[in-house]
Amino acid sequence: MNSGFVVRPATPRDFEAVERLAEQALPGVFSLPADPVRLSRKIESSLSSLSADVSYPGEEDYFFVLEDLATGEVIGCAGIQATCGYRKPFYSFRHETFIHASPGLNISNKIHVLALSHDLGESSLLRSFQVASPFLNTAAAELLSLSRLLFVANHPTRFSNRLIAEIVGISDAAGQSPFWEAVGLHFYGMDYQEAERLHADDDRAYLAELLPHYPLYVNLLPDAAQHAIGQVHPGATRPYEILLEQGFEPERYVDVYDAGPTLAAEQHQIRAIRNSDLCRVHVTESPAVGNTCLLVANLSVSDFRVVLLGARTCKDGAVMLSQQEANALGCKSGDFVRISPVKQVAS
Repeated sequence: MNSGFVVRPATPRDFEAVERLAEQALPGVFSLPADPVRLSRKIESSLSSLSADVSYPGEEDYFFVLEDLATGEVIGCAGIQATCGYRKPFYSFRHETFIHASPGLNISNKIHVLALSHDLGESSLLRSFQVASPFLNTAAAELLSLSRLLFVANHPTRFSNRLIAEIVGISDAAGQSPFWEAVGLHFYGMDYQEAERLHADDDRAYLAELLPHYPLYVNLLPDAAQHAIGQVHPGATRPYEILLEQGFEPERYVDVYDAGPTLAAEQHQIRAIRNSDLCRVHVTESPAVGNTCLLVANLSVSDFRVVLLGARTCKDGAVMLSQQEANALGCKSGDFVRISPVKQVAS
């Protein structure tokens, strides 16, 4: 089974499709703004990053799209920022525990607090993940998410050793965050949607500077805000689970706006990277059938491509591809590709 999709770098011709995807994004997906100017800038920034000669992570921002090979339609997008907080601080709230004790009264209490932090600065940030809803629970969504990890595996020096992902937190039917209503609103004087707009305009550092620089005592927050801390928006469950399966783990940090969880992993801990290998391509009319699904990526930077192949085998250091699959990857017999096994998922 070939999933029938390819992940590749976004180009200006994808603008309208990406704009439609941005309009479908959950509240809190700040890195995919439904604004023509910022989206165009995002695509151009990615193309510039892909064409740059990079030996260590900087301000590069890579942006990819998921294309249906049968129709040519773009049905998803995802990105990775080489270094979050490269020019401006990258703030999060960090879980901490304070001990309030009185030996004389024989009282000792552990108190949960949130402290403003920029510990995660210099991490590489997985972001801008969006898939058209009919494809969210299919192999296409997994292909899109994991393709970024194979790009990291191909070019590890372009990225930090630590990768993180901020998962969208819960909000109500009107798109308002209970955590924001209890915390951010009092320091900003604006609702969640307006803060989202400013964040999408790359003003995150300025916004975070308005947050309290002293710890927040969680038990003093309203129940709804306490419950929201570390919770995942139902619409973000799928991308959250994909990363968990790859070895990402919830860190001590939550988002400063909606308190959604932050996942993190070192490059060597990520399954798609750790279990990947280089393999030579052999193009044949009848690729050998195996029992393993494979992610297959070419080794290019600017012309990066990834496909998901099912029931395929890699034998004697070679992976057999049909001509159609080789064309989708932009490779030929004798070229090297990176392969990574994945478990069978719904097509």
